[in-house]
Amino acid sequence: CLCCFQLYGYCYQDSNDIPDTLTTITELGSPLEMIQLLQTSWEDRFRICLSLVRLLHYLAHSPLGSVTLLDFRPRQFVIVDGELKVTDLDDASVEESSCTSNSDCFMEFPARNFTLPCSVEGRCQSMNEKRNLYNAYRFFFTYLLPHSAPSSLRPLLDKIVNATGNHNKHGNAKYQVTAICTEYLALELSPSPSVNSEFTQKCVKSANAHKLDSFYRRVPEAFIPDENYRCWPSYHHKGCLLSVFDVNEAIEICDSYSQCKAFVLTNQTTWTGRQLVFFKMASNHIVPDPDKITYVKVTD
Repeated sequence: CLCCFQLYGYCYQDSNDIPDTLTTITELGSPLEMIQLLQTSWEDRFRICLSLVRLLHYLAHSPLGSVTLLDFRPRQFVIVDGELKVTDLDDASVEESSCTSNSDCFMEFPARNFTLPCSVEGRCQSMNEKRNLYNAYRFFFTYLLPHSAPSSLRPLLDKIVNATGNHNKHGNAKYQVTAICTEYLALELSPSPSVNSEFTQKCVKSANAHKLDSFYRRVPEAFIPDENYRCWPSYHHKGCLLSVFDVNEAIEICDSYSQCKAFVLTNQTTWTGRQLVFFKMASNHIVPDPDKITYVKVTD
């Protein structure tokens, strides 16, 4: 499972204190700090939620059957190259709870409770899957997805977040992990998470075409090393480094900041292919740089 911590090796070693000691060698990951995650860009948080959706889908359809994580908390996960991975499977279970009636299929959480149907085989239907799903909602989705999300995606994100938190609404509604995974993957394949349609892209380009010719001067192979200002969220803690779909979106962002007088297109991209751009408050000192293009605002 790519969503789980990768095991590179292991060995058994007898010890005087503890017999049959098992030592494992795994990949290195960073502890999950929720406060720190909330300070990162929405795009990075979306990537973490996407990897969590893949994990939920795998757990619901694993070769062993539906697997639940009984201790589903942030401390059980780490970040590896921007992806969320589970590290502790000691509390994993493949046993669906037995029952004789629906009242035996009662799931209790701090904020709400659910009662699932008891199948004719005497098992609570989809309890493992739904326990994982609701824990993902209350520990991850509700914090990481809506916060500073692109406005064009908020209706869909609200739908996803509400569905994960109300998967048993009215007592019979079902919201499968596969449905959430499908919607997320559709977003992942979109060329620009902040632009919701080809029509919108064309309108933005048409509106900015005259502005680019009249108000911005293009300086190829050039960079502004200083003149930084801080913005949020930024990929750089000492400056304003944001991701854009194209130069037209960079213009919209620069025009939205009163202190922005120039921006620099880099050759770096985010994991979704969006281009990283530095926004500057002046253009007094421009230096040669073959990998960058600078746009200077020539009039307000």
